[in-house]
Amino acid sequence: MKDLISYIAQALVDRPEDVSVSEIEGNQTSVLELKVAKEDLGKVIGKQGRTARAMRTILSAASAKLKKRTVLEIIE
Repeated sequence: MKDLISYIAQALVDRPEDVSVSEIEGNQTSVLELKVAKEDLGKVIGKQGRTARAMRTILSAASAKLKKRTVLEIIE
């Protein structure tokens, strides 16, 4: 999951070297924290949060296959 979000985010931003994804695992839920450069934050979130919502949808579909719940947090 971590690699999937990292790949998508790096394709969207101008500074892919500043993309970092950290994972906090719980018993049933994992939290992925996505950090990007400040000037790329708008590209990752998108208009009215559409890009972020799409990333969360892809993540939930992929994690459902593993029977686990994964949440995406975008850190400023």
